[in-house]
Amino acid sequence: MDHFDYIDQQILLQIRKDARKPFSQIAEELKVSNSLVHQRIKKLKQQGVIKNAEFIVNEKQIGYRTKSYVGIRLREARYAEEVVQGLEKIEEIVECNYVSGYYAIFILIYAFDNQHLRKILYEQVHKIDGVAGTDSFICFDTNFKKPISLDAIVSKHAHD
Repeated sequence: MDHFDYIDQQILLQIRKDARKPFSQIAEELKVSNSLVHQRIKKLKQQGVIKNAEFIVNEKQIGYRTKSYVGIRLREARYAEEVVQGLEKIEEIVECNYVSGYYAIFILIYAFDNQHLRKILYEQVHKIDGVAGTDSFICFDTNFKKPISLDAIVSKHAHD
């Protein structure tokens, strides 16, 4: 990112703390114009640095008591894209990643309980052509979850 300067960094730090913070307040705190903040955020969105602002829903509060990471083995590597397309159609799967090692794909599933998880795996995931098998890793609790640190980027660009 050639054009990632101090103002961009400060705006990112501000909106990461509170994505709903008014641009005018950010501008005031950074002592820049409101239009500059709008322009920079628009530029950061166009560059793909900022994807979107979203509310975080507490899965447990809406009934999803089982969280499981699932490693998926493929029959052959050529099935990867087709399998991912099939996985994307399953509502309870909220994340899907290609990975290295024993598994080809790692997914994150939220289910109402263990029986629901079993049903998702056996009646949906295992029926996708190309899936050779799965191993599930039940998550007992999430200890912490945080966004990627911007400190390294800020200090890197300060030295450039």
